[in-house]
Amino acid sequence: MALLNNRVALVTGGARGIGRAIAISLAEAGAGVAVNYREREAEARNVVDAIRSAGGRAMMARADVSQAADVTAMMALVERELGPIDVLVNNAGVGLVRSVDELTEADFDLTIAVNLKSVFLCIQAVVPGMRARQWGRIVNISSGAARGAGGVGPHYNASKAGMEGMTRGYAARLVKDGITVNAVAPSLIETDMVRSGVAASPARIPLGRFGTPEECAQVVMMLVGNAYMTGQTVALSGGLSFL
Repeated sequence: MALLNNRVALVTGGARGIGRAIAISLAEAGAGVAVNYREREAEARNVVDAIRSAGGRAMMARADVSQAADVTAMMALVERELGPIDVLVNNAGVGLVRSVDELTEADFDLTIAVNLKSVFLCIQAVVPGMRARQWGRIVNISSGAARGAGGVGPHYNASKAGMEGMTRGYAARLVKDGITVNAVAPSLIETDMVRSGVAASPARIPLGRFGTPEECAQVVMMLVGNAYMTGQTVALSGGLSFL
């Protein structure tokens, strides 16, 4: 992964869980890393401190990535402090657990804005620079819920299915510019969302345990390091499902 030396990466929702593991892995591979967060400042600072204490470059980047003005300001800040963004990991998301009867329009709109619109805003912001340099890696963190029932609700299914469609659409249009766009679809990773009630037990996972954020990060790093793979969604589910 020496190709990430002197590269800059942005991880949205990078303060905890899967985002934290990805940010640390990118830093270990030599990238300067911007850790995006919206509210969890202390946790974002902890990630940045961990990277810096290991000799890496990192910064905090506060923004609501569902808002265009915030995204524009964040991209300018990262470029000033670390340099142009070469690697974008769209990990920010919200998982409001709702039954069909409980689901409201506000729940739906918020989920689509945070999980899907943010991907559009961040990709549109980084593509011009990546195209100019003829190199870029974009990885979108989807979910097994994009193709399965999931435990969150149909609003979440729709947001993640849309993300995977967007992944293929951008991949087809950016491949000749040296930019790859892929997705990772984890199922039942041991994060706060899973522990809060999406799955109380890993009993239905054939492997017999939840996945770890670090295992997600390994797949992201594989996609970042592979110049030939684009437009793909990699399932990570311990045998629970197959794409």
